[in-house]
Order: sequence, then structure tokens, then C-alpha cells
Amino acid sequence: MTRYTKRALAITATAMMGLGLAACGGSGGDAAGDGELTSGPITIWYSNNQQEVAWGESMVEAWNADNPDQEVTAQEIPAGTSSEEVIAAAITAGNAPCIVMNTAPVAVPQFEEMGGLVPLDTFEDGVEYVESRSGEVAEQYKSADGQYYQLPWKSNPVVLYYNKDMFEAAGLDPENPALGTQDELLETSRTLVESGVADYAMWPSPAGEFYQSWFDFYPFFAAATGGSQLVVDGEAAFNTEEGKAVAGMWQTMYEEGLSSQEAYTGDSFVDGKAAIAISGPWAIPVYGDDVNWGTAPVPGLAEGDESYTFSDAKNMAIYSACDNKQTAWELMKFASSEEQDGALLEATGQMPIRADLTDAYAEYFEANPAYTEFADQASRAVEVPNVPNSVEIWQTFRDAYGASVIFGNETVDDAFTQAAEEITSLASEE
Repeated sequence: MTRYTKRALAITATAMMGLGLAACGGSGGDAAGDGELTSGPITIWYSNNQQEVAWGESMVEAWNADNPDQEVTAQEIPAGTSSEEVIAAAITAGNAPCIVMNTAPVAVPQFEEMGGLVPLDTFEDGVEYVESRSGEVAEQYKSADGQYYQLPWKSNPVVLYYNKDMFEAAGLDPENPALGTQDELLETSRTLVESGVADYAMWPSPAGEFYQSWFDFYPFFAAATGGSQLVVDGEAAFNTEEGKAVAGMWQTMYEEGLSSQEAYTGDSFVDGKAAIAISGPWAIPVYGDDVNWGTAPVPGLAEGDESYTFSDAKNMAIYSACDNKQTAWELMKFASSEEQDGALLEATGQMPIRADLTDAYAEYFEANPAYTEFADQASRAVEVPNVPNSVEIWQTFRDAYGASVIFGNETVDDAFTQAAEEITSLASEE
């Protein structure tokens, strides 16, 4: 399927969804802000991750014990092709729960346009709570109208995991690997593959789904730019010297056979097919004792650059179908309190998006040093831009990236220039 065919299908799907939602329409602010803020029973959905389910059940039990007149009924998010499709369908049907504790930032602009979300600015202490809890990173989650339609909740900042045994077998220092810059990463990758210790140095997915660039290009772009998003002030920000340098590094990885153009059906890092992986803290129990691993920040272009990376966050949002929005807001604050955030951290290893993260949970990080790097990185984690047509923007970028960087069917200059024009246009649409 060509880049243009895939993009046309994405546009068609988006248009069909928009037609289906017209009857439910209106802006997010108009649909969500009307009516008295009442208290009473509510329903919520949380992730189907086993550890999060256990945390969620405990959290709800604690809330219900203290608030019998505002009982929370909770369940895992229903199964579907994706959480985003399930949530969109519920918004369309008018039966979305009061809170979804698995709201992807990339989907917020779409849900907002559908009239499905309540701006947290609706609540007297909404803005103050979001900004005091999350600190400076809260700004990344503000919508184009200046309001917050999501509570920044938990992030999984991605770093490089590397196989210490493979590094040592290749004659590389397993305790202080040469991964400080993107040029060093290239040289290290060559050594790993040429030594024969691994089939590939890194094996990110070459697939064409819109979100795949969050786990190859985007973390390295964030590191190369000191924390830039893909779109800044309504304009594409990747068609620059830094963006092309990152694309050039990955292009070299593919051209020299250091990364594969073929998809891998298992876990290439666990299976010993790749020596380096790009993952978040969730991978620590996955890799466990199966791999003798270490971690390193995603490298920038120059030695000593402060490390930035992709946040891979999931947030909370209140949905406009909710009858008792005040209870939803009070529960949201309860579920993201210091106590509950600590319980979430203990249960899942995911990083609460808190300005005081390392201080609030100093004992946890002292007892679990493997997670310390992720806590440090969480304050320099870059989110997807909160702009209109967010999913289509990422699909447009992925198509251009795949055609030029992964498969070499276009030049990076041509592909990035055209994609930047399209993405700037998409970001400016209301």
C-alpha cells in the first residue's frame, strides 16, 4: 500500500467518524460545560493491565468506604480494536463512563471535538490542581482553547535498554556503554552487528501505524532538540536540521542493516535478536532476569546534552455523558492524590506525573533503583502535541518517515518537506 493510499484511507475513516458524530456534535466546551455540577453515583473505566486493575479495585474500594452516597462502579475498559475506538463509540452512543483512566493524549483533540469531554477548568479548583500537581509539564496537555480536558496522570518515559552480555561479547564496556550521542550509538551499533553477537543492534517496528514513530523517531527528536514537540505553535517542527539529523541516523541504521525493515513477531530484545531496545519502565518486569540489561538515556546530537524523551503517558478525563460531574472530579483528585499515586507506583512502576515525584517517593526509588532513571527522565518527557487532527498528523508523518527513512523510496528532504506542509495545514484546522 502506498503512502498516499494509506493516508487517503485514514482521511476517509476520520471523515466517516465525523459524519457519524455530527448528531452528537458541538464543541467540547459547549457540550461539557452546561448544567449544574451534582454529586452522586458514577461509573469509571480503567485499563485492563493486570496491575492497574488491582490498583483500581483497591482505590475504588477505599473511595466507596468513605463515600457511600457517591458510589463508584468500575470496570476494565471494554475490549475492542483499540481503547480509542471503544471510547469514541461510547461518546457517539452517549453512554461513556464518567471517567476513563486510560485516555491517550493523542485522542483528546478528537474526543474534545466530538463534544465528549468536560473541561477541567469547569471546576473551581480545576486549573490550580492540574498545574500544582503536574508542574511545568502540564502546559503540554492544555488544549488549543486554553483549557485542560485531561489530567496528566502517569507516564512511561522511554529510554534505551541494552544487553550487557552482548556488549561485553562485542568488546564494548557493559557498565559505561558508548551511547552518549547519536553518532556514538551508530558506532556502537556497527560494532554489535559486525561482531555477530546480535542480528540487529535495534529492531523497532517498521510498521505503518501512526503511533509507531513514538518509539523510533520521536524520542530521538526530543533528545536532539532539547524537548521539542512534532508541532510547535501550530507549525510542523521536524523539517529542520535536527529533525533531518535524527532521520539520517535512522536511515543509516536501515541502510547498513543495523535495524531491520521486517517486522518481528516476538520481543527481539528478550529473544536475543537485538542488543538494544527502546522501552519504558513497564519493561523492567518483562525483561526481568531473562536479559542482563542496563539502561541509558536516549542520546541527543552532542555530548552532554540534557536528555529528553517521549512520555508515553495515559491520562484521566471526565466525559460529558456523566450525570454527577462533581463526584467525578472529586474522585479524579482522590485517585491522583499523593497516597494513591504512591500505590500506583508501587503496583505498576509507572511514573505519576507529579512535580514532586522523586521527593514524594524517595523511599520507593531507594528500594527500587532500577526505576530511578525513569523518575529523573519524567520531568523531561515530551508529549504528543495537543492539536487538531492529531492522529491524522501522526499518520501523515509516519507515512513520510516510512517511505523515506525505513524503505528509501523517497528522499528525506522531499518527504519531510511535503509532510511538514500537510501537517501545518492539518494543525491549523478547527
